Amino acid sequence: MPELTHVTPAVPLDDVVEILERDGAVIVDDFVDAETLAALQADLAPGLEAAGYSESGYDGQKTKRLSSLFHRSPGPMTDVVLQPQFLGAARRLLQQPTHMWIGKVRMEVTPSIQVSFTQAIRIDPGQGRQPLHRDDAMHLWRHPGPPCRLQLMLAMSEFTAANGATLVIPGSHRWDDERAPAYAETVPAVMATGSALLWPGAVYHGGGANTTDTPRYSLSVGLDLGNLRQEENQYLAVPRETVQTLPEEVQRLLGWERCPPGLGQVETQDPLLLLERTHQELSSRPRGANPLR
Repeated sequence: MPELTHVTPAVPLDDVVEILERDGAVIVDDFVDAETLAALQADLAPGLEAAGYSESGYDGQKTKRLSSLFHRSPGPMTDVVLQPQFLGAARRLLQQPTHMWIGKVRMEVTPSIQVSFTQAIRIDPGQGRQPLHRDDAMHLWRHPGPPCRLQLMLAMSEFTAANGATLVIPGSHRWDDERAPAYAETVPAVMATGSALLWPGAVYHGGGANTTDTPRYSLSVGLDLGNLRQEENQYLAVPRETVQTLPEEVQRLLGWERCPPGLGQVETQDPLLLLERTHQELSSRPRGANPLR
């Protein structure tokens, strides 16, 4: 059985991007340090324990899921999303310049990216395989074509073929929309605790079956193009007072940013201003006055 390519955090970003473009997936060993991993486990374990099982077969009826992770573990989640190979690959793959016409003026536009999805996952013994799917189906993305999402799966415990390691079909990001996936084409993302699987949204994948007697823990984050609506509403999931404590780059990734050419604005202005000013101050500004122009 073929294996997915493993790299270390020291591998240059160019190499990571090349592997993602070629195979559609790469595993970064030691993606987070021991301190960050321990903090994530401590912050998220109580919520996962208290969570009920999913009701749908797709999500797994012996699987527990927990969202709003920047609210539950803001510091460690900041370390995860700012990991240079993850964020750097997302920027390289997704933020491709394009153009638009405003009258007779041809404007070059580069979209932003945003945190679209965060979730901690516990696959308990007896859980079967998840249906194979593409994450960019959330936006009805058509294939082949440029990517709109880069997804991360962080191993919060060891991933093995027996305990439900994520199943990936290498190369499926190049398939069209008429070809159906099959489990026989999958490769398990076997990796050590603290490692992470990265894959574009066009890659077919799914959770594996847990045939062991212990749970499998993981954490997933999706970075999407800024011109697509977030799968998880970060504005409601993460309280404003928590957002105000995070670095500006993370604030922008959570969606507090105006995406060119103008999505996500508030009173024609960048929503980052809402973190510094009251809504009343913003509303009192005469309409049409835009400090960003």
